[in-house]
Amino acid sequence: MNTQNPDNPGTSRRGLLKCMAWAGTGMVWTVAGGIPRGLGLGEAFAASAADGFTFVQISDSHIGFNKEANPDTNGTFQAALDRITKLPKQPAMVLHTGDVSHLSKPEEFDTAAQILKAVKQDIHYVPGEHDVIGDDGKEFFQRFEPKLKTGGWYSFDQGGVHFVGMVNVLTFETAKAGGFGAEQLEWLEKDLKGRSASTPIVLFTHVPMWPIYPQWGWGTEDAPQALSYLKRFGSVTVLNGHIHQIVQKVEGNVSYQTAMSTAFPQPTAGQGPAPGPMKVPAEKLRSVLGIREIDIVPMKAAAVTDVTLA
Repeated sequence: MNTQNPDNPGTSRRGLLKCMAWAGTGMVWTVAGGIPRGLGLGEAFAASAADGFTFVQISDSHIGFNKEANPDTNGTFQAALDRITKLPKQPAMVLHTGDVSHLSKPEEFDTAAQILKAVKQDIHYVPGEHDVIGDDGKEFFQRFEPKLKTGGWYSFDQGGVHFVGMVNVLTFETAKAGGFGAEQLEWLEKDLKGRSASTPIVLFTHVPMWPIYPQWGWGTEDAPQALSYLKRFGSVTVLNGHIHQIVQKVEGNVSYQTAMSTAFPQPTAGQGPAPGPMKVPAEKLRSVLGIREIDIVPMKAAAVTDVTLA
């Protein structure tokens, strides 16, 4: 978790809520006036019944991984998708924020696609670094986003919200960090031009767009330029995966939200020599895996609910 300022009780409370979410407590996050507020599960279900629309984020399925940290990623991925069907309000769509596969093998993509048939809603994808091994994501894009004509980045509108899917993993192997590149940043600037500053923006990508822990590649080198194009918008939500745990931050008009994996947890930033699969007791595994439900209500702040597999 981020270091908390003991002189700022609001910051300390946010840190407590983040740790509660990490431990598997069901929470809704409402951002009002730039400050996150945590709600209990009962309030979460009430919020889900409100007018507006809901979408779900899933991330880091790592199909093909079968080591000690989770020998059955197929099973936990299926359990995550089962959670979607049981939500009190069915989502309008699903976002997958990368690492569908573990090693970009055709059989891993095949297995993931078969499991994902259980999802009845439209699914929008961005790749993780594990999805682009050896071919810059050619296999991934052909299977999961075959209609894309750009380098894998795209945008669409739904429910009055402008969604932007961006790719920041194609240079990860050499740079050891996320990166968008000049062509994609130029596209983003053009995509946002002409849109009203009151349009809510949801940007989803794999690697965090804020420097959570650059030593481990938990940041995107050219994110500041991308964020400069978003400054004029009143409401911006950035969703990502990659670090397999919930860390949240609000800075000005931007709310940053990282997600749990459906496969295995990773250590908290800086705790240990490197990131990687973290083994927890078998009975606790599903409490640190999960999905995220986001409820968009007109004229109100988005409510974010992290649902574990426990």
